[in-house]
Amino acid sequence: MYDRLKGFKDFYPGEMAARREVIDTTESVARRYGFREIATPALEDVGMYVDKSGEEIVEELYNFTDKGGRDVTLTPELTPTVARMVVAKQQALSKPIKWFSTRPFWRYEQVQQGRFREFYQTNVDIFGSEAPEADAEILAFAADTLSELGLPASEFEFRVSHRDILGELLRSFDEDVDVQAAIRAVDKSEKVDRAEYLGLLADAGLSIEDAEAFDDLLAAGNEDLDALLAEVDRPTLTAAVENLQAVLAATEDFGVRDHCEVSLRTARGLDYYTGVVFECFDTQDRVSRAIFGGGRYDDLIESFGGQPTPAVGVAPGVMNSTLPLLLQEAGVFPEEEISTDYYVLTVGDTRAVASRIARELRAAGNVVETDVSARSFGAQMGYADSINAETVVIVGEQDLANDEVTIKEMQSGDQTTVPVDEFPGDREQPRYEDFA
Repeated sequence: MYDRLKGFKDFYPGEMAARREVIDTTESVARRYGFREIATPALEDVGMYVDKSGEEIVEELYNFTDKGGRDVTLTPELTPTVARMVVAKQQALSKPIKWFSTRPFWRYEQVQQGRFREFYQTNVDIFGSEAPEADAEILAFAADTLSELGLPASEFEFRVSHRDILGELLRSFDEDVDVQAAIRAVDKSEKVDRAEYLGLLADAGLSIEDAEAFDDLLAAGNEDLDALLAEVDRPTLTAAVENLQAVLAATEDFGVRDHCEVSLRTARGLDYYTGVVFECFDTQDRVSRAIFGGGRYDDLIESFGGQPTPAVGVAPGVMNSTLPLLLQEAGVFPEEEISTDYYVLTVGDTRAVASRIARELRAAGNVVETDVSARSFGAQMGYADSINAETVVIVGEQDLANDEVTIKEMQSGDQTTVPVDEFPGDREQPRYEDFA
C-alpha cells in the first residue's frame, strides 16, 4: 500500500467536478476578454529561474539532472515560460498578445492550508501594451472571475501598489540601497513583526531611522499619493505616481475601481515585477493571506533576449490554493458531486436498442451511462441513484414487446411509457414531463 506524497492531493470524481466548475468559469471569463489558450511544458531549464531569482530559488524547486545531463525543474510558475515563448516568435505575433492557460505547478515549500506543493493556476497575460488600460483589463478580468464564482462584490479587494514608487522612495534615502532586497522586505512586512521588518530593511542598506521614515512614507502614500511628491522630488517617482493614478482612473471606466485600494506595502516578492503590482484579499478575513496576485513585468522579455516588450498578468489559483479555500469559506464553492443526465437501464436481451438510445442521447450533448457489468435491475437502479442520474430510461424485454420504453424521473419517482421509435426523437433532452 502506497501513500501519496506530502503536499500533493488526489481528487475523486465529485471533488474534481467542483474544481472543474471553478476552472471552467475562470477560463470562460478569460475567453470573453479575448485571451487565447496556450499549452506549456512541465519541465524547464533550471537556469531560467536562477537567472531571474538567484541561486536561492533552487531550494524551492523540484529540480534534477535528466538523462541527457541537463539541469531541469518542474515549473514553479508560468511567467518565465511565456516570456520565453514570446521571444521565440516575437516578430510573428500580433500585439497585444493575450494568452491564458490552466495547468499544474510545483514548488517544494512548507505545506499549509490552501498551499500545496502541487497546485493549479489559470495564468492570464497581456504582452505588448504599456497603456494603463492593459493593467485595468487584468484587474477587471480578476474581478469578473470572482463575481462569477459567486463572491459578493463587497467580499474581495485588490491592494494595488507600484514597484517604481517603492524603488524611488528607497533611493531617496540611500542611492546604494539594495532595492530588490528592500522590496522583498516590504513584501514580508505583513507576515513578520515590525522589528524584524525594519531589520530586513536595515540589512538592505537603510539605517533604522531611514527604514522607519520610509515606512511612514508608505503609510502616507496610501492616503494620498500626491503627498509623496510633496516629500520627495524625483522625476522617476513622479512618473510612477502618475502611472499608478492613470491605472486607477482606467479601472473606473472598466468597472473595477471600487475593488482597488492603494497599498504601498504590497510589493510582490519576485524580482521581475516592475510597475503596477497587486494582490487580492478577502475583506471578511476568512483567509488571512493573499488569494492571488499579479502585476507588470516590463523588463522580462528583453532580459530573455527579446525586443523590449511591456507585459502584465495575473494568476489565480484554481486548485490546491487559496482561491478554492476562500470560495469554501464563503459558502459559494460548487457542490462536490457528479451529475448524469440519463442512465439507460437494460433488462434482458435489449442491448441493441439500449445502445441506440444511448448513442442518440449522447449525440445531442447529454451525459449518458448504461450498464456495462450485466447487473440486476435493482443494482442498476442503485447505481443510477449513486451517479445522480436525473432520468432513467428502462429498456426491458417486456417493454420492447409492446414497442415501448419506460421513462423514470428519479427525483419524484414518476414514470411513464413512450413509444420506442419516438425516443429520444428530435428532442435534445427529453424528460418525463414531455410524455406524461
